[in-house]
Amino acid sequence: MPLAHKTATVEADSPLAEQRADRLVQQLCGLSRSQVTGLFDHGCVRIGGAVCTQPAQRLKAGDRVEVKYDPHQRYHPRTRPRRNLGFEIVFEDPQLLVVNKPAGLLSVPTARDETNTLVAKATEYVVHVSKGRGAFTVHRLDRGVSGLLVLGKSQEIVGQLKDQFAANKPEREYVAIVAGRLAQRQGTFETLLATDKDLNRFSTDDDEIGQLAITHFRVVEQLADATLVQVRLETGRRNQIRVHFAEAGHPVLGDERYQPELAAHPHWRHERLALHARLLGFTHPATQEPLRFEAPLPAEMSDFLRRHVAQAHRKSRQQS
Repeated sequence: MPLAHKTATVEADSPLAEQRADRLVQQLCGLSRSQVTGLFDHGCVRIGGAVCTQPAQRLKAGDRVEVKYDPHQRYHPRTRPRRNLGFEIVFEDPQLLVVNKPAGLLSVPTARDETNTLVAKATEYVVHVSKGRGAFTVHRLDRGVSGLLVLGKSQEIVGQLKDQFAANKPEREYVAIVAGRLAQRQGTFETLLATDKDLNRFSTDDDEIGQLAITHFRVVEQLADATLVQVRLETGRRNQIRVHFAEAGHPVLGDERYQPELAAHPHWRHERLALHARLLGFTHPATQEPLRFEAPLPAEMSDFLRRHVAQAHRKSRQQS
């Protein structure tokens, strides 16, 4: 059965700007509010190419909204999970779970066998709420890093997703605030990363112990004493972003492991890294559909940027 395909683009002077996404989708499809919510829950709505699961998301000028669905199927809204899960569910279907991990939460237990981890919380949710077998890790984020992760609900799905990650196929984009002002507007770090006896990572010329690590970056905004960068991973080695920027003399703010003296900032007092996995794209292993998700900047980072931009504007006005 062919899928219905509805699209709309929000023009700069359109009354659709600042409107809720679900209201536009309802206008496009002529469905009930309940069915429209179901379209969001089942990943049928994309905004700017990324799956949107938030019906209340506000549209902005330039947004392209796409809806693909089977007009003969009724898309029931999913039962809303209990609150205070310890993580945010971005997308869920019978095969996988995409979550937004908060900073401070371990992805998986370390050698100390911690129980307060993302995988433990996600497994509890899947077993007791989704009635599945569990949640299994595909990739990880450091404890101090927030952002998007995908977990599989079976070992078969996890294996297929890990094959994509091993082949560097997924799209992974991070946002970081690093110390100092970068001289280059964009560039690439390409080194071999090795691990010392204390589990610290470092770049080496020894290809017998090092793993190839490639990090692409682009400067988004220069602050007085820090830089906002967009980072794209070509490989996904442990601590890769942190090591590459620290070795360049621009560690991620709040990093207590790599160049901690430089990473300390008087206005960054949060017990986390200024690093966020904002975008994740991959192919659904069961349906072969391309999936792409975005997670907004966490409050600690957005507040830091807002304060520094406001200070720069005040200083500019005083000088003029």
